[in-house]
Amino acid sequence: MSTSITRTRALGALAIGAVAVGVLAGCSGGGAGGSGSTDAAGGTYTFWDPYPQYDASSDWAKVIDKCAADAGVTVERTGFDTSDLTSKALLAGQQGDSPDILLIDNPAVSTLVEAGIVTSTDENGLQVGDVAENILGASVVDGKTYGVPIGANTLALYYNPTVLSAAGVDPSSIKDWSSLNSAIEKVVASGKKGITFSGIGTEEGSFQFLPWFWGAGADLTQLDSSQAVSAVQLWTDWVKKGWAPNSVINNTQTTSWQEFQTGDFGFAENGTWQKAGAAKAGYEVIPIPAAKGGAAPAPTGGEFLTLPVQKDSARYATSSKIVECLTSTANVVDTDNTLNYIAATPEAQKAQLAKDPTLEPWIEAVGAAKARTGDNLGVKYPVISEQLWTAVQNSLTGAQSPQDALKAAQQAASSK
Repeated sequence: MSTSITRTRALGALAIGAVAVGVLAGCSGGGAGGSGSTDAAGGTYTFWDPYPQYDASSDWAKVIDKCAADAGVTVERTGFDTSDLTSKALLAGQQGDSPDILLIDNPAVSTLVEAGIVTSTDENGLQVGDVAENILGASVVDGKTYGVPIGANTLALYYNPTVLSAAGVDPSSIKDWSSLNSAIEKVVASGKKGITFSGIGTEEGSFQFLPWFWGAGADLTQLDSSQAVSAVQLWTDWVKKGWAPNSVINNTQTTSWQEFQTGDFGFAENGTWQKAGAAKAGYEVIPIPAAKGGAAPAPTGGEFLTLPVQKDSARYATSSKIVECLTSTANVVDTDNTLNYIAATPEAQKAQLAKDPTLEPWIEAVGAAKARTGDNLGVKYPVISEQLWTAVQNSLTGAQSPQDALKAAQQAASSK
């Protein structure tokens, strides 16, 4: 959905700014944690999330109210734009006035941990249960867990069955980069356009490039590896051959999707949030293939429910009840899934699949996905990501070869 796109795009500058200055720069309202009742067994609890588009009459707000009522309290909820939420959370934490519950974009969790804003699950009593390890990884810092995912989204390859059929392409034959290239070539030969994606010079560009980077076997700690070069070369070749349009250099995930919706393209890389619109248009989806076969690890998107530090630690017990209610299988699957996420636990994913069999490729993609801040990168990730998207841009525009662009990126990332 569009909010997921905005959240992904805003992250790079947001997290880098948080590390550099400690405070980042929507709606106001809803007091912070200190403004509610101090009675840990009742009263008012404050909740901040990145969904200002959902008002009090929305399904999302109703689920929160129900979970609050079940816990015997009321919730005062405030929705902020993602570009404001982390900065507001950092400032509130410094002032000792944090909300009781904070739902935050997953790569920002490590930034808040470093700032001492949020509590670990050991401290607050949150239960991670059987949350899939690859999804939970975004909230693990130095071996401790600091939040629970509300769900996950990720990327895959949408395709236009009409275009592929006319080109003589069987989507089930696409297993690796070689077979994908063959399919794209046939689509272009048939008179249509091959593939579109977002290669913009922001976090959104890194987000879209990571499945190819990781799918080549590359590691974010070594941006100039031969595997990384092969991934940048793949994208660069697509543009040079005309298999992907020059517009990918500036495409956001929204504009690349709009290109795909013209019906002229065989493939488009995009996310779970486009699923409903894709179904109406008759588009279908396959996981992004890794270089040598299998599903490539795509980055996990989505938010984590965290409990910021409170002066009255007794409040954590009630906050935990609310969070556990929001992340229960019943609320993720059986009630309306307003956030359009894939569930974070195998049990809930199984229930989702039973309810909607078309989710199978997305559940497979989420199963292969990994956290951008995983591998103990934490707050190092935004610095690395900026150099990665810069290298991709330099190669796509022809300013540098893939090798030279990534060599410069690694040197820059290592110096910071």
